[in-house]
Amino acid sequence: MTHVQDITSSMSSLERRATLSLSSIYALRMLGLFMILPVLSLFAETLEDATPLLIGLAISIYGLTQALLQIPFGLLSDRFGRKKIIIIGLILFTSGSIVAALSTSIYGVLIGRALQGSGAIAAAIMALVADLTDEVHRTKAMAMIGASIGVSFGVAMTIGPIIAGFAGVQGVFWLTAMLSFLAIFVVLFIVPNPTQLKVHRDAELDPKQFINVLKNKDLLRLDYGIFILHLILTASFIVVPLLLRDAGLLAKDHWMVYLPVLVLSMAMIVPFVIIAEKKRKMKVVFIGAVATVLLADLALYYFDNTLWYLIAGLGLFFCGFNLLEATLPSLISKTAPGNLKGTAMGAYSSSQFMGAFVGGSIGGWIYGEWGANYVFLLCAVAASTWLIVALFMNAPQYLANLLVSTEDIAEEHIAGFMTAVLEVKGVASHILQANEQVLYIKVDNSQLDKERLQAIITQHTEG
Repeated sequence: MTHVQDITSSMSSLERRATLSLSSIYALRMLGLFMILPVLSLFAETLEDATPLLIGLAISIYGLTQALLQIPFGLLSDRFGRKKIIIIGLILFTSGSIVAALSTSIYGVLIGRALQGSGAIAAAIMALVADLTDEVHRTKAMAMIGASIGVSFGVAMTIGPIIAGFAGVQGVFWLTAMLSFLAIFVVLFIVPNPTQLKVHRDAELDPKQFINVLKNKDLLRLDYGIFILHLILTASFIVVPLLLRDAGLLAKDHWMVYLPVLVLSMAMIVPFVIIAEKKRKMKVVFIGAVATVLLADLALYYFDNTLWYLIAGLGLFFCGFNLLEATLPSLISKTAPGNLKGTAMGAYSSSQFMGAFVGGSIGGWIYGEWGANYVFLLCAVAASTWLIVALFMNAPQYLANLLVSTEDIAEEHIAGFMTAVLEVKGVASHILQANEQVLYIKVDNSQLDKERLQAIITQHTEG
């Protein structure tokens, strides 16, 4: 019996269960990685052999192992199974958390953080989401996982100082170990088992197509942007917690700054996200957000000596940061062809993690040599180079990705189906991936005639 896809349908209960459970695993893992960001430099005095450079490396070294191993882990999941690779990654992450929790020296924490990053399961999780969701719901599922990452970052920045205030950095690592151990049970007992493993080019990196992504200048500009953004974030949080403490705020009370700053900045960016997407002013808003990060770094460079100046500078920074974190993945999706989206996102994620590693390394070194002010100067210089690059970006096409399975369409009808789809109002282009039996369609959702497109799908599936 053929299955007629409904592009207007909601997710099934199994798809919701799969997406929510895998989002929770992604979020728990990112929570563990980010909780250390606002606290390690504060509590490093209790660790043997700690220096500013080593503290920066301890904060950021996860980015190096993550960037190097996420693509191999994704490819291994194609061969040996998603769940096996995800569980292995979570075991590595748990082991790293325990090593760091038991360490009394900065070198032990370095080894633990590197182990945490080596559990690079992001690509395997995305592939499993693709295995467990219907093509027409894939984009929605990926968006839910993206939202979980943003939530985990905000929660981590808030609860990290609270936990460290009561139990030290070791307490943060023990909680991380427990959360990642819990995630293993979620994989085993809650995440559904896929009926078959397939390569999904919208969710997975295709090594053969990597060169095509690297040739795309617009994608390279976006990769450079996420590299710089996370360089700035990691470098900044080597010194921000120390400056808050020196301004008179107890370490355990730093959440009182981070929570309102993050909540207010998220509220303030909503109108700009609407202007970017609905009013189609993405390039203007994007450049404005990069400029905001630059202004924040300059403000922190010149006015970092009082608590209220620091809070104002952080508020300005997170307005730009959160807006860029929201728009950069959207720009990748708009820019990359549908069948190259997974490869483009793989390059993007690797750039993000390498940016974190470089930011922690250079930021720690600069702090040790010249002090906190010069870390913000580094960030301002980095942001200015990004601003120049962003000025030359092409305005994005406001197109979304829609996937339609061709599995139940007779081979002799495929050509007619593709021709009919391309004639639908709001359809800009499409690419057939015959070996996947998927048609990748770029659509303008504001103009898309969904009823006509659904009628064509139904006609050719039943015909």
